Amino acid sequence: MSGRPSATRRTVLRGAALAPVAGLGLAACSGGGGGGGGTPATPTAPVVLGAESEVAKGGAQLYQDENVVVSRAEDGSLKAFSSICTHAGCAINKLQGTTLVCPCHGSEFDATTGKVLRAPATVPLHELPVEEKSGKIVAGPGA
Repeated sequence: MSGRPSATRRTVLRGAALAPVAGLGLAACSGGGGGGGGTPATPTAPVVLGAESEVAKGGAQLYQDENVVVSRAEDGSLKAFSSICTHAGCAINKLQGTTLVCPCHGSEFDATTGKVLRAPATVPLHELPVEEKSGKIVAGPGA
């Protein structure tokens, strides 16, 4: 036998059991919130989100496929923000009233201002240009 200590069966089994768990943790915390497959995290060109009637005054609408949230103020003006969490890049998939809730670590954002309401995120959501065109809501650069 060599002078090196050999791994015990328990050490090998423990390492094999922890490897998949470590991989899941890394995947959950990765910054690739764009949905994978080369899909951009937020629009890189103007994109039609839906009918202008979908967002009521004082309300918000989450467009998950485009990673955008749009809110309408009481005066009728629109605001749009990326719905990619600024903490770890996860795509936000839950809107409660006008509060966005990140599924990864529980950060919360105000859909009307983009501001952080609950940590761990500390940076507000990225604002996007938005406008109404021919009865449709259009958001993204050049909108």
